[in-house]
Amino acid sequence: MASLGVHFMLTPEQDRLLTRAADDDTARMAVVKTLGGPETLETDKAWDAIHRCLTDGTLTIDGGDDPLAHAVLGGQQLYESDDSFVSHITADQVAATAAALQPLNKDWLLTRYRRLSATDYDGPYDDDDFVYTWDNLVELRDFFDRAARQRRSVIFTVDM
Repeated sequence: MASLGVHFMLTPEQDRLLTRAADDDTARMAVVKTLGGPETLETDKAWDAIHRCLTDGTLTIDGGDDPLAHAVLGGQQLYESDDSFVSHITADQVAATAAALQPLNKDWLLTRYRRLSATDYDGPYDDDDFVYTWDNLVELRDFFDRAARQRRSVIFTVDM
């Protein structure tokens, strides 16, 4: 998949703005477009393999168990179109996800990564891709840890 994934930590005010936007896609996307800065993590294309490894190997929003399923595509779906996707997890969900990510190590990920060969994963699926996936998972784990310590909610976006 040639899409780019980005995680954003939300300030309480940004979180309130998203909540106020309720079912207004235009208002939600207006808030999303204001996000950026040091509270951002780009997982580039690695988000796909990371999500699959943390869940049941599929690229679905309901595959796998929480809290690991919340790390990428899980949580409340705020927006979905042919070319973008936005999901939101609360500060409590962030804390649970951060705790679930902490014990994961390279061997655990390699076992899960090897299972991708039996799925529709269309990444390169080689040693370089595994290292790329691992490096991005380490950064994602650190990002969730920082967000949990700050009691921040997180959104994940994908632009196709």
